[in-house]
Amino acid sequence: MECMFGPVLWSWPSTYGFTEDLCQIGAGVSLPGIMAAKCGAEVTLSDSSELPHCLEICRQSCQMNDLPQVHVVGITWGHVSQDLLALPPQDIILASDVFFEPEDFEDVLTTVYLLMQKNPKVQLWSTYQVRSADWSLEALLYKWDMKCVHIPLESFGADKEDIAESALPGRHTVEMLVISFAKDSL
Repeated sequence: MECMFGPVLWSWPSTYGFTEDLCQIGAGVSLPGIMAAKCGAEVTLSDSSELPHCLEICRQSCQMNDLPQVHVVGITWGHVSQDLLALPPQDIILASDVFFEPEDFEDVLTTVYLLMQKNPKVQLWSTYQVRSADWSLEALLYKWDMKCVHIPLESFGADKEDIAESALPGRHTVEMLVISFAKDSL
């Protein structure tokens, strides 16, 4: 599914000549992070430390795209690890479709919270497929003192059929959100 969301996620910041330090969590095949690195960002790709084959896919994506400078680290959502603690402060955290199972929502936000501790101005930029109108991050955002802003895809031209739409059967609504610390935290 990342192929659907990666271009949406990266087309927004790339329209602004973005060249920040960023970490992509749950990288999978790493499309958003690879695109960011190709645009000049300093990128760290991460996927579960418990799934070494996923980390190898990240490394292969870097190799195939001639990006030896991109770091790949194992970070398991919700787990404090040496790799997580060793990451330098980030400007942006990318996450393509990581909110797919409600039981993982808090682990994802815990990891984001730990990264936000290093740079309170960091933002999580995430695209996701709407799977259920009953699923919500609201209580967890409140718990972790975070806020969320919905970014309309049409605000940066990503609502086009070739970016956010899918020819697959069924409903494939893609949304983008930006999560940061609530104003009171800063």
